[in-house]
Amino acid sequence: MYNAKAVIAGIVIFVVLASSPFWLGYRGKNYTSTGVVLPKDEKSCIEDTEFMRAQHMRLLNEWRDEALRNENRVYVSAKDGRKWTISLQNTCVKCHNNYQEFCEKCHVANSVYPYCWTCHIIPTEGK
Repeated sequence: MYNAKAVIAGIVIFVVLASSPFWLGYRGKNYTSTGVVLPKDEKSCIEDTEFMRAQHMRLLNEWRDEALRNENRVYVSAKDGRKWTISLQNTCVKCHNNYQEFCEKCHVANSVYPYCWTCHIIPTEGK
């Protein structure tokens, strides 16, 4: 093979350049700390904190389906068996009423842009 050294050097340079966004993008970022300001009474949430961090979007999608398709407007918490009204505006936003400090900080930090607010009113700072 003619110019074998040049071809190998070119391949190495290409791999380094092609993978550089991955190496540079993850350096020094901590995705577990988003700076979200939690409500004062965190214990009154419908489920525990770890569940809500990991599964809140699945829960909200299930709520939508239950409320709109099955006409079920009551959710029974697995945490303590309490009954909650299935409503983003009337249940969740009662406590999580500061969109910029709660929802937006976490979603922007994790590059997630949900479509909740195409139908629902974005909550303004607390009452």
